[in-house]
Amino acid sequence: MKKLVVLSLWIWTAVAAQAQVVKPYSLKFSLSKNEVKVGETVDILVEADVNEGWHIFSPDQDPDVGPLPTILKLKKNDAYEAVGKLRTTSKPKEKMDEIFDGKVRFFEGKATFRQSVKILKEGAKLEGNIGGQVCQDDGLCIPINDGDFNLSKLKVIAAANPAVPTETAPATTATTPPATPASAQDTTTATPATTAIATDTNTVESAAPAVAPTSDPAADKPAKGVSFGDLVLAFLAGLAAVAMPCVYPMIPMTVAMFTKRVDSRAEGITKALFYGLSIILIFAFFGTLISALFGSGFTNFISTHWLPNVFIFTIFVLFSLSFLGAFELTLPSAFVNKVDAQADKGGWGGIFFMAFAQALVSFSCTAPIVGTAAILAASGSIWDSALLNISFGTAFALPFVVAAFIPSFLKTMPKSGGWLNTLKVQLGFLELAIALKFLSVPDQTYHWGLLNREVYLSLWIVIFTLMGLNLIGKVLMSHDSPVDRVSIPRVLFAIVIFSFAVYLVPGLFGAPLKPLSGLLPPETSQEFNLHHNTPTSSTPASAGTLPADRKYVSFFKLPHGLEGFFDYKEGLAYAKQVGKPIFIDFTGHGCVNCRKMEETVWSQPEVLKRLREDYIIVSLYVDDKTELPESEHYTSKVDGKQKTTIGDQNLDFEIAKYNFNAQPLYVLIDPNNDAQPLVKAVAYEPNVETFVKYLDEGKAKFQK
Repeated sequence: MKKLVVLSLWIWTAVAAQAQVVKPYSLKFSLSKNEVKVGETVDILVEADVNEGWHIFSPDQDPDVGPLPTILKLKKNDAYEAVGKLRTTSKPKEKMDEIFDGKVRFFEGKATFRQSVKILKEGAKLEGNIGGQVCQDDGLCIPINDGDFNLSKLKVIAAANPAVPTETAPATTATTPPATPASAQDTTTATPATTAIATDTNTVESAAPAVAPTSDPAADKPAKGVSFGDLVLAFLAGLAAVAMPCVYPMIPMTVAMFTKRVDSRAEGITKALFYGLSIILIFAFFGTLISALFGSGFTNFISTHWLPNVFIFTIFVLFSLSFLGAFELTLPSAFVNKVDAQADKGGWGGIFFMAFAQALVSFSCTAPIVGTAAILAASGSIWDSALLNISFGTAFALPFVVAAFIPSFLKTMPKSGGWLNTLKVQLGFLELAIALKFLSVPDQTYHWGLLNREVYLSLWIVIFTLMGLNLIGKVLMSHDSPVDRVSIPRVLFAIVIFSFAVYLVPGLFGAPLKPLSGLLPPETSQEFNLHHNTPTSSTPASAGTLPADRKYVSFFKLPHGLEGFFDYKEGLAYAKQVGKPIFIDFTGHGCVNCRKMEETVWSQPEVLKRLREDYIIVSLYVDDKTELPESEHYTSKVDGKQKTTIGDQNLDFEIAKYNFNAQPLYVLIDPNNDAQPLVKAVAYEPNVETFVKYLDEGKAKFQK
């Protein structure tokens, strides 16, 4: 979500075929005890030793984020059965991974996994397999494919008293996660259906575990998923909230309380600091509460599904209308009055409730900013949200504290006036423009046809034009003050806004607008395009002669006039027929970096020439929601779920074959031998020369 405000986070990663990397791990299998009675349980212990620079993922890693979790599967046997879930003896490390665009849970160095098994009869021999993958920080991943075990040394004896209740799974270092918000959130978002999967009918599933706490203090540190730029944006949002008409005029009155109702200046400064700290804690608490309610899987949920996107679109429109003056968001007056009464009691408690009352009273014009920031922050972990909301609250409290420290600061502050409401209206227009992005995502993934590129750009042009006209006093809202003379700051900001609106106009006729490629619908959704790349003289005669009845060609299109396939098997068969290598493009409707690659790299003549002449393009959308015929449905061997849509099947193919779950991903293969890529696959690569070299290496390898 934060990418919609900070544009996008550029990432670089690579994926290698298994044969290209020396195995960077070792596995050792053992039992918690070598003798057990029928009806008792025994633990299978798996000790993983991972080389430096590599890591193995936790069993409760969410595979929807990207990396595959570590799983243990037992061969189906009536002599034993799995008890509970695969678990670990230490808590995994956590971090926000830019490549997978989500939170990952992993172990470095050594890790021990435990699976409890109940013995049902004599002669039990525990057999099965442990799977998953190990990765480097740069995204290089290889699967664990040699994890078979056969623990035949277990001695099973008849139970002395069959009537005695069976023993429960032996305890490890600890069996429940520590009661911290982060760990609580993690364990609730993982489900057996998504964390451990049986890959064939001869195995039984051992699902994700509860993770035992660790004594390693480093493991308890919050994930560092928030960038400095994110914190700056949150801080600026807090300053914008201060400049609202219901907050800004309150600064002098609030500061007067600290300067006139205290016995000394030192006491006034101390109470002002406490007041500011109270505001920070209040905003941090409620913002973090929203993040906890949304959950850590919120980013993945909103990435393509129509329900959250339409909901957030509606919320943003309501926020915008509130800023534009259509109505005010208010809290129940009885609740506000009770808090205000507590503030009148004085003392430290009174100061806290004064800060609380300030937040409540200002709700009518700060709710859209606070709500927007909280929703955007909810895409990360609770720690991420806490940091962002602390930054927001710090900016909101700063003017009150500074004015109490330096009374002369009040004299330097601009006087209240119509400019406060103008700022509020400007933010209303901006939120309306942002809202369209949330509607655009499901519009593409579900093919609703509501917001093609022309409609989207037309709306933005109108919104930003009205925004500029309002700034110079030509289009006024109901609460705006008349603008008799336009100040220099208004003129300068109006120039920026009008220039941006003018910059958008060529996009209506097909101009690529490359800096906005991640925010706008793709060029392929444009119906009228004067900028469309036409085949050059270097284009081979076969261009444009691909079979007209290709699957899904009615609603999928490649950019820049390129032609290709949208079904892997169909593209594979055609590539064999014409004797060309395949360029697989794992992409998505909501993939910001995919659009950036298409607009800034694919559009270059040297890249276009190679894609047209040297390769058969197979573009696979991993987030498309088009339902397939029931005859094409299947159960995945990766996660055990039914795959019923085009996107589901393409994403399952990417994970199963290339152990990768991020887009874009570009893979070059020989259609006559697609067991492994011709060269190392690449993901986001904005350097044109590097991408050209990649395509040339793949072609040379194919010709050999």
